[in-house]
Amino acid sequence: MIKKLLVSSIAVMTFSLSAVAQQSTTINNLDAGKVTAQGKPVVLLGTGVEVGQAAPDFRVVDAKFQAKGLADYQQKPVLLSVVPSLDTGVCSIQTKHFNEQVAANYPQVAMLTISTDLPFAQKRYCAAEGIDKLETLSDAVWRDFAENYGLLIQDMGILSRAVFVLDKNHKIVYKELVTELSKEPNYDNAIAALKAL
Repeated sequence: MIKKLLVSSIAVMTFSLSAVAQQSTTINNLDAGKVTAQGKPVVLLGTGVEVGQAAPDFRVVDAKFQAKGLADYQQKPVLLSVVPSLDTGVCSIQTKHFNEQVAANYPQVAMLTISTDLPFAQKRYCAAEGIDKLETLSDAVWRDFAENYGLLIQDMGILSRAVFVLDKNHKIVYKELVTELSKEPNYDNAIAALKAL
C-alpha cells in the first residue's frame, strides 16, 4: 500500500513538474506592475480577469486527486481565496480567517482555497489546523487556474495572493489582487462583497 502510494505520488509530482515546464509564457498585462514580493515587482503569467466578466472555468484537484472546476459549484456563489502556499505564515492566517470567521456565516457560498501545494500537503495542513469549513484545491498538476486567472508568479512557480467573489452565475463581482505577497487581503471588502450577493 505504501509502495503504491509512493509510486502514485512520484508520478503526480513528475506530471506536475512536466505541466510547469509546459506552462504558458503569456504575461498578464492586465495586472502588470501590481504585485511585489518583499518590495520587488513580480511578473504574473496567464490571462488576467476583471470584475464584471464571467469567471473562467479551471481544472484543479481535490484531496483525493479528483479533478474539480467551477461546474462542480453550479448555481452557488463562490469565494476563491488564493494563496502561494498554505503552510506559511500569512497564507495560514488567511485560510484560518476565511475558515473560522467567514465560512460559518455564509453556508450558501462555496468557500475554496487554491494553492500550488500538492493535495497531500493541503490535507495534512487542514488536519493539523482544523480547517473544516472550506475546501482546499490544488493547482499543482495542470496550473490551469493560474493560467486562466493570470496569477502564476514567473520564476517562482506559485500563485499570487488574491481573493475573488463570484455570484451564483459565476460572474466576478469582487477581485482583490494583494499588492504585496507578504500582506493579508482586505477581509472587510471581501465580506462586503459576500453580503451584497
